[in-house]
Amino acid sequence: MRLAPVPSLPEIRLYMAHPGSGLRRLLEPDDDSGLDDHLAEPQPPYWAYAWAGGAVLARYILERPSIVAGKRVLDLGAGSGLVGIAAAKAGARAVIATEIDRNGAVALRLNAQANGVAIQMRDEDLTEGPPPTVDLVLAGDVFYAQDVGQRMIQFLDRCLAAGIQVLVGDPGRAWLPRPRLRPLAEYQVPDVGGNGGGEPKPSAVFAFMPDNR
Repeated sequence: MRLAPVPSLPEIRLYMAHPGSGLRRLLEPDDDSGLDDHLAEPQPPYWAYAWAGGAVLARYILERPSIVAGKRVLDLGAGSGLVGIAAAKAGARAVIATEIDRNGAVALRLNAQANGVAIQMRDEDLTEGPPPTVDLVLAGDVFYAQDVGQRMIQFLDRCLAAGIQVLVGDPGRAWLPRPRLRPLAEYQVPDVGGNGGGEPKPSAVFAFMPDNR
């Protein structure tokens, strides 16, 4: 992994994938793929990238530090820790990051150290239970699959019921619950993690709203 500034977020540096990373060794081979090894192109682990949803949330927070200043913040499905790092830099009182992948948890700790911030790690799936004691949940790129998205909505609804504000960052993935979201801001950021390309594309920050049906 190579420590480098995040595209569109020069204030933050992350250990990110590059051609010589060797991260494919962390992936389980797919014996049923029917592809020769030299043809298969598995993606490196998600925590090795700055995903668009996290990038827009981080940008939004750094430009509006009052959103997190003095608050207890949860970085949900933290991956690289980009969003939590931004919250800590912007003056959050405490930042909790959830990451269940053990390699991702190590990368997150290294990223926090590289940026000189303190982040509390939780290596458990918090979506199965009540929300922790926080003031704000930041959810970047958590609607990438239908089953995951449904579980996230249920958890975020419990957060709203507990009086916790929820902000979502997303480039418009298929399972984004648009009827539940109020747009707050839009940025052009690379979606390296999602689609493998580095060209800036529109991604947005939303407030997650109660279901009033």
